[in-house]
Amino acid sequence: MNGVAVHLDGLRRSFGGVHALDGLSLEMQPGELIALLGPSGCGKTTALRILAGLEDADSGRILVGGKDISGLPANRRDMGMVFQAYSLFPHLTALENVQFGLKLRRRASGDRAAKMLDLVGISAHAARYPHQLSGGQQQRVALARALAIEPQVLLLDEPLSALDAKVRVQLRDEIRRIQTEVGTTTLFVTHDQEEALAVADRVGVMRSGRLEQLAEPSEVYLRPASAFVADFVGLSNRLPGRLDGDAVSVLGTRLPLVQPASGGPEVTALVRPESVDVVPDTDGDARVVSTTFLGPTSRVTVEVGESLVVAQVTGERLADLAVDTPVRLVLRPVPVALEA
Repeated sequence: MNGVAVHLDGLRRSFGGVHALDGLSLEMQPGELIALLGPSGCGKTTALRILAGLEDADSGRILVGGKDISGLPANRRDMGMVFQAYSLFPHLTALENVQFGLKLRRRASGDRAAKMLDLVGISAHAARYPHQLSGGQQQRVALARALAIEPQVLLLDEPLSALDAKVRVQLRDEIRRIQTEVGTTTLFVTHDQEEALAVADRVGVMRSGRLEQLAEPSEVYLRPASAFVADFVGLSNRLPGRLDGDAVSVLGTRLPLVQPASGGPEVTALVRPESVDVVPDTDGDARVVSTTFLGPTSRVTVEVGESLVVAQVTGERLADLAVDTPVRLVLRPVPVALEA
């Protein structure tokens, strides 16, 4: 199966006085998986539904493989969809659910459906009905059904949000493996930052119907294009700083900026917890106020002056960082964004 290029060109969609999409443009390369990430109401699901043909744009175009499909109904767009709700037919077995779309298209369904169930790792449950399957198993069947018709584009709308944490991680990794194997161009909509960063070739962070940034996951996290992206993706400390040319001075450390800044000189820098090291020091000017054990990592909240700073450390270091321990903070010189 070969992926196709997808181009959303200047999509606009309003509901009353609310602009759900405000001139959204997005180009997807053949076989690419793009995750749209953003807060509720940012327009990510509206974009997916317009691409699917489930809603109409007020203006703009949709090109798939260079062909304008804006006027085509959903059933002629050759797209597979997986929703948050599994949407399986309760009176059909897993195998029959996967066969359903193939039969509608009058295509041989037996071997293809069985192959898809094997691909998603659930062939042993082919004869079971949805109520006999766990949530994760049902979503695997839904994914197999979407892929069975060999769609040009795969659309995933919050497909993992109804699952428990462990199953969500397992299925997230499976979706990425399967998508890479079949090579279908895929749009994945989620509000889960970790999910988006883990599965996508590129992540699009949306705000108020527009893309704030579209880049590889590491770029979005390490070099956010705006204060909104830095604040939304991951956890950041808001620390007072002072502009110093192409850098900002924070807690006595000169940190480079992810993008040039003007104004100031007093600013607020967004510093990631993993960029903060906490060192026990009897002469330190800070003290530990709380700790949180998270397994392989832990978070330590430190009071320094009038600021509370959250640092991320390895779990075993908590023994040396009890509450009220005097410490000093060391900031790693990685690029930071400034709060708008």
